[in-house]
Amino acid sequence: MEDQATDRAFRIGQQKNVVVHKFVTKGTVEEKIDTMLTEKAELSRQIIPDSGEAWITEMDDKELMRLFTLSL
Repeated sequence: MEDQATDRAFRIGQQKNVVVHKFVTKGTVEEKIDTMLTEKAELSRQIIPDSGEAWITEMDDKELMRLFTLSL
């Protein structure tokens, strides 16, 4: 949700710089959630190519089957 809010603050065609501040208090549940979200985003970047949401639509049938087939 935070990424969506940041994206909304900076619209396509925006001419002025946009600065987004995020306040997290140390030792709180919010800090733990922030850490978890950061780790999940990094894991996602490592697994999924940084080509946007269209990466899966560019796969052929065999690639899709390989992606969604469980390996033992």
